[in-house]
Amino acid sequence: MGGGGHLTEAGEPGSGRAGGVYTWEEVQSHCNRNDQWLVIDRKVYNITQWAKRHPGGSRVISHYAGEDASEAFTAFHPNVKYVQKFLKPLFIGELAATEPSQDRDKNAAIIKDFHSLRAKAESEGLFEARPLFFCLHLGHILLLEALAWLIIWVWGTSWTLTFLSAFMLATAQLQAGWLQHDFGHLSVFKKSSWNHVLHKFSIGHLKGASANWWNHRHFQHHAKPNIFSKDPDVNMLHVFVVGATQPVEYGIKKIKYMPYHYQHQYFFLVGPPLLIPIYFHVQIIRTMISRHDWVDLAWSLSYYLRYLCCSIPMFGLFGSVMLITFVRFLESHWFVWVTQMNHLPMDIDHDKHRDWLSMQLKATCNIKQSPFNDWFSGHLNFQIEHHLFPTMPRHNYHRVAPLVRALCEKHGIPYNVKTMWQGIVDVFRSLKNSGDLWLDAYLHK
Repeated sequence: MGGGGHLTEAGEPGSGRAGGVYTWEEVQSHCNRNDQWLVIDRKVYNITQWAKRHPGGSRVISHYAGEDASEAFTAFHPNVKYVQKFLKPLFIGELAATEPSQDRDKNAAIIKDFHSLRAKAESEGLFEARPLFFCLHLGHILLLEALAWLIIWVWGTSWTLTFLSAFMLATAQLQAGWLQHDFGHLSVFKKSSWNHVLHKFSIGHLKGASANWWNHRHFQHHAKPNIFSKDPDVNMLHVFVVGATQPVEYGIKKIKYMPYHYQHQYFFLVGPPLLIPIYFHVQIIRTMISRHDWVDLAWSLSYYLRYLCCSIPMFGLFGSVMLITFVRFLESHWFVWVTQMNHLPMDIDHDKHRDWLSMQLKATCNIKQSPFNDWFSGHLNFQIEHHLFPTMPRHNYHRVAPLVRALCEKHGIPYNVKTMWQGIVDVFRSLKNSGDLWLDAYLHK
């Protein structure tokens, strides 16, 4: 044990004082809810109290308690020097000189090479956004929505025109979703405050959702993708079992909330149709009210006020509710397939404490590039590059992709690229495989 292990302050269990010297074993022991340490660039920080005030939410930083968070820290913060001032009061010491810089069985060579790759990307300006790209993207969202309403105002509310308008509104909603994603990841402006303001506008006023809800949920997904109890996107609420580990665990414990061997079939009934209109909608409202997030609630209400002002004169209140429900229904299908084809067929398991590159490549795959695929998915067909560099503007993913692929080849890490059709089929296939694993374990183990 490092000598700093005994430097604790009275009245605060598990805390340390600046100047301590610690081992990895000691750091790893501080990983429970009321006692959290982590390491960034060999410096040890006590984040127990700070986690509650962390702008990205308490869970995302707590997922790295007892671990080296250097790579995640760099990935999430575009201005590392600015953020480091918040770390100073949390500093309690350093790793002992005899301790390696990486924890557990992480590959030091991969970490070093990935650090060099990131430095190369920065030197080539790949983290610099093109304002015109995002202005045009916003412009086409506003144009789609305006045209959708104009069609109805000019030519009436026939079934054909209403369906056409709904499809255009759903397209605008989905594209606004990709845009808010850019602002949420701080990848547009150099000043974080500008990103935050535009994020609230794009997700609140353009979509009727909550920026804080999105931040706290989505950053967890990026910090620990496809990891049970840490990535909320694989928390299927017992409706589905996913991956190769969870189905067997459920089967052995004789857990049967649903007939999981049919999940690849009922997925089409409860997955794509209901995620946004029901689950996300209820969760967003409940989160804003329970957390007293009145700013986000005001932004969200501004969207629905604008929508009702446009729709009620033509459809009435009931018709307006039915129209927005149908729009959310269409949007949800689009959103689910785009996001799940990148993750659901990949490795889903408990935390293996891998290095950043290996962890992200295990959990993500790419969809082949084309102008349509780029637009259709908001450039999330480059899911690998997005997960490795979440603050990189998406129009630069294709430029960094060859460097990432070369690094993966060097270290023997699979770099998966599929057609969009293969990605869709693999979602269905992975659900069936997981359901079969559950049934086998349920009946025979």
